[in-house]
Amino acid sequence: MLHSALERGSDWLTNAGLRPTRQRVALAALLIGDGQHRHVTAESLFSDVCRMGESVSLATVYNTLRAFCGAGLLQEVMVDGTKSYFDTNTHDHPHFFWEDENRLSDAPADQLQITRLPDAPEGVEIASVDVVIRLRRK
Repeated sequence: MLHSALERGSDWLTNAGLRPTRQRVALAALLIGDGQHRHVTAESLFSDVCRMGESVSLATVYNTLRAFCGAGLLQEVMVDGTKSYFDTNTHDHPHFFWEDENRLSDAPADQLQITRLPDAPEGVEIASVDVVIRLRRK
């Protein structure tokens, strides 16, 4: 992995108040190294980090992704009750889920119009609204 990607990963973590351990930096570099937003699963990120020769357990990848979400570095997108994707773009935006490919991608936010939400039950507030549009080939 390029040294500059590791430096960007370390800076990303430090700026979020996370300790830049070797494993966290390696995962961060994979997530933001090329400057493009990514949608990953814990399993796909685990495969990527193993390919680069880093010794990290799948449990560590899960725990690290959760820590990154907690620090505001990633957004978790639930596709169904068992599958989570992690997005480096933390701004509110809709997603396409490509069912035939098990892939998540950004959908055009400027084309989405939500004109009204139901009232939240008493004593709670709406924390967020996730929009996942499922696609399949005709």
